[in-house]
Amino acid sequence: MLPIIDAISDLLHQGPDQAMHKRLDSVFQAQQENRYAISKTTASERIAKLKRILRWIDNHRSDIHKALRADFNKPEAETDLSEILVVTGEIKHAIKHLRRWMKPRRVPGSLTFMTTSASIQFEARGVVLIIAPWNFPFNLTMGPVVSAIAAGNCMIVKPSELTPATSALMGKLFAELFPENEIAMFEGDKDVATMLLDRPFDHIFFTGSPAVGRIVQQAAAKHLSTVTLELGGKSPVIVDKSASMDDAVAKIAWGKFMNNGQACIAPDYALVHKDRYADFVQKMSRTVEKYYGDSPEARKTSEHYARIITERHHTRLKGLVDKAIEQGAKLVLGGTADASEKYLAPTLLTDVPIHSPIMKEEIFGPVLPIVPVDSVEEAIGIIHKLEKPLALYMFSNNQKNINTVLSGTTAGGTCINDTMIHFLHPNLPFGGVNFSGSGNSHGFYGFRAFSHERALLRHHRLAPMKLMFPPYTPMVRKIINLVVRYM
Repeated sequence: MLPIIDAISDLLHQGPDQAMHKRLDSVFQAQQENRYAISKTTASERIAKLKRILRWIDNHRSDIHKALRADFNKPEAETDLSEILVVTGEIKHAIKHLRRWMKPRRVPGSLTFMTTSASIQFEARGVVLIIAPWNFPFNLTMGPVVSAIAAGNCMIVKPSELTPATSALMGKLFAELFPENEIAMFEGDKDVATMLLDRPFDHIFFTGSPAVGRIVQQAAAKHLSTVTLELGGKSPVIVDKSASMDDAVAKIAWGKFMNNGQACIAPDYALVHKDRYADFVQKMSRTVEKYYGDSPEARKTSEHYARIITERHHTRLKGLVDKAIEQGAKLVLGGTADASEKYLAPTLLTDVPIHSPIMKEEIFGPVLPIVPVDSVEEAIGIIHKLEKPLALYMFSNNQKNINTVLSGTTAGGTCINDTMIHFLHPNLPFGGVNFSGSGNSHGFYGFRAFSHERALLRHHRLAPMKLMFPPYTPMVRKIINLVVRYM
């Protein structure tokens, strides 16, 4: 007992940072020692782990509801759709396809390699780090975890400190289902994240802001760790003259105000053809009233409307709205704020100056600036003045206009006549481009993100290449010349 007592005494006399460093070192080393055992697990063993998580989620669904409600008043229906359904769908998709994903993939040869066989083998990266955000804390933590398990990795998970109830619940999940030398979770603020980034992880999966993404990429560069960055940006929605307006406003309002607008792929601002502008504004106002209440009081007390995550975020959003109005924007709906409840009403702004901060910063809240445009070409010009977005949405029944937008813009993903739902498609890659991210996730693309694609070439006994080995006699040179010319 004395060594244990001495160890506890030493821990109590250490500062919190030193104690955290020691625990991190211990867990990281344990996972390094366990990585090859986990990487050798079969498809059946990995599927069994995924099924355990699926059962745990099913048994704790009400606990997940309570945790998200506690963290930012998230409605149960939104938790089901945007947190639980996404994760369980990811798990079921992986269970169904994992055996096929894990099989080596034969690749075709060429005349030069006619005496060889070649394939790609997917092998686990090793020990990976997952840093998750607060806006969809269960979904955006567990989704990458599912992919990392499917690929056969050990992992350390760092959830957001801004959603303590959900983080605590996920900590319970990991502790009940996995040993720490396979999956461990570390809670804490940016100091803990910094400590984690000091370790030489084999891969880092980060979801968050572009500003923090730069820090993560710089830290990864010290160890040459590979990274997947899921970031954000201003995701535009274009509504052209041919759009079915009732359908458009219903989907845009849902995408914008779900989760209180705190989604990296939420429609950030609307570019609406001038001939449909008044109709769009009027119907958007009515749709918001239909979803959340027909009076300011009803919207504030609606059980279907979440809250801003922190007072700091609330203050920033209120400042963006106030500045836009000061610069000439008109408040069509909303604008009501209550800092004590971190409440900001669903807000619609028109006549927003393009140079206003709200048209430059990612809003990440329940505010929709609406800008009239003469054409899709003008809309494209506005989009080009900003960084490449994570998502781009277009509502149109004109294929020529759709083609013009697709060929004239770049985005991580695009929906035509819908918003957000491409995130749910199990066979589509999800990810950004440049400022909005790098790499992909979901389904096979998530499995591949956490895998190394190992090239394997097997040469048979007959090896024509030996005819071109030194010494480079005239005959050997003739053979090489023929190969260069005809193969």
